[in-house]
Parts: sequence; structure tokens; C-alpha cells
Amino acid sequence: MRALITGINGFVGPYLAECIRKESIEVFGIDKSITAPTPNMIALDILDGEAVRKAVAEVRPDFVFHLAAQSSVEKSWTIPELTHDINVNGTKNLFDAIVSEGLSPKILVISSAEVYGYSGTEAIKETFPLHPSSPYAESRVEQENLVLDFMKKYNLFVIISRSFVHTGPGQSDNFVCSDFAKQLVEVERGKRMEIHVGNLNSARDFTDVRDMVKAYLLAVQKGKSGEIYNLCSGKAYAIKEVLDILIGMSAAKVAIYQDPAKIRPKDTPLILGDNHKFVADTGWKPVHKFEDTLKDILEYWRKKI
Repeated sequence: MRALITGINGFVGPYLAECIRKESIEVFGIDKSITAPTPNMIALDILDGEAVRKAVAEVRPDFVFHLAAQSSVEKSWTIPELTHDINVNGTKNLFDAIVSEGLSPKILVISSAEVYGYSGTEAIKETFPLHPSSPYAESRVEQENLVLDFMKKYNLFVIISRSFVHTGPGQSDNFVCSDFAKQLVEVERGKRMEIHVGNLNSARDFTDVRDMVKAYLLAVQKGKSGEIYNLCSGKAYAIKEVLDILIGMSAAKVAIYQDPAKIRPKDTPLILGDNHKFVADTGWKPVHKFEDTLKDILEYWRKKI
């Protein structure tokens, strides 16, 4: 059995590859940042349709995990066109390649909870209406519609994951938990005096990346084709809680500065997911405590800086 991971060199890719290999499935990856290509690691840009087709033809995967994306909401405000190209046109290139080669793998496409744009207090279910509030979210909605069209037209096995925030050691400091942890370590090292923050009042549903990749594998093993699943912990933490937990793990004296540059043009107050449908279909349960996840992120930056 063979699995193809697009965007394998991103934050989630290495964790997913390790998880899949434990199932005795051979892992292949594509990513434009691969500097030492091997038969299993193919360097290409997802926007190069012919390169994608050749890679898919070579690997002939049984499973496809489509991670490759521009996944930063913040960046999408400054590079909206590139965000659309990568998330929509890159996905089309992948599906065109699968269809042109006559393959029928089980495909998991990673979308995002950002598509909901929901500003209420209920836990979000898959049946909630979509109100994308950023170029990133808009690109994910278009991506979802694209892959569902391919599924219906070519009778493909496709599952869409609306992944809520996931974090863990090795994540870019473009994302809040890693950003706070890195800044805190810089305070510990005497490289800065204060932590710059954005809106501390919003709350997010966080899942450890090590739990999330297990969910991705279970999705293609036990999930139902055509389904859209919320992947989330079902518990939300205010961003201020994240900051307070991290600061509580350090002996450093920390000043807080609310940086206007870190305030998003639009910021949904609460994003909390309902994962009951996915749990019912697959039996998945997250096992990492959020405090332990934050501790691991902090230790990662302590070793790196």
C-alpha cells in the first residue's frame, strides 16, 4: 500500500508520515521545499500541473492526503491571489492528475473551520452555514466545492476534513501558540523584554497535531466517502488562557504589549467545533492534554533558540 502526502515538508506532513508508516504503508511526498529529492520525496510546485501528473503517475497511490496549502489567515490578507492559486488551482492540478491516470485512491482533502465564519456561542456542526470571512476561508470553500464536483463526476472516494486549529512542536511562529512560546523563550534568553500579542479575547478549539494526524489516517480507513467532518477537540481556550498557561511555565518576568500589527481585519470571537459525527464513524479520540501540548511547544523553542 502506498500513500502520497502533498506538502509533506510542512508542519503536519512529517507527523502524518510517521503515523502512516506505523501502519506499514509506504509513504511518498511532494513539496516544493524538498532540497534532496529521492524516489519517495519528489520536489515540485503544486501549481505545476504537469509535474504533479508525473508524480502521481509514478507513485500510483492507494491513499492521498492533500495537505499542500497556503494555510495562514493572516498571510491571506496580503497575498490573496497566491492563496487562491495554491489552495484551489493546486488542488485542481492534483485531482486532474488522479483522473488522467485512471486512479481511484482514497483521498483526504484538508479544509478548515475558517469556512464557517461563525460568531455565535454554539459548538459548530458540519450542517452550519458557511460565511467565510477572509481570503483564506474563501479559498477553502472554493476548494471544497471543487473536490466534491470531482467526486461526483468521476466517482472518486473523497473525504473533506474541516480541521480546527491544531498545534504542536515544530509549528511556525506564524501561529499563535508557537508565536507566544517563541517570544517567551526570547524573553528568557534576554533577547526581548515583552511579548507582542493581538486580540486576546478570541477563543479557539485547539487539537494537538499528533492527535490530528491520527484522525487523518482514521478518516481514510473508516470514514465515509463524500462526508465532510469537523476535526477538533470540542473544547475552546481563550487566547489569553494560552498566554497565561505558557507564562506560568516560565520563571521569566514578562511584559505584554498589544501590537496593532497583530490585530486581524476580521477576527471571529469563538471557534468551537462539534466532532460527534467523526467520532461516531471512526472511534477517534484526542489523547494529548492541551497543557502538555503547550509545554512541548515551549521546550521545542528552548532547544531551538
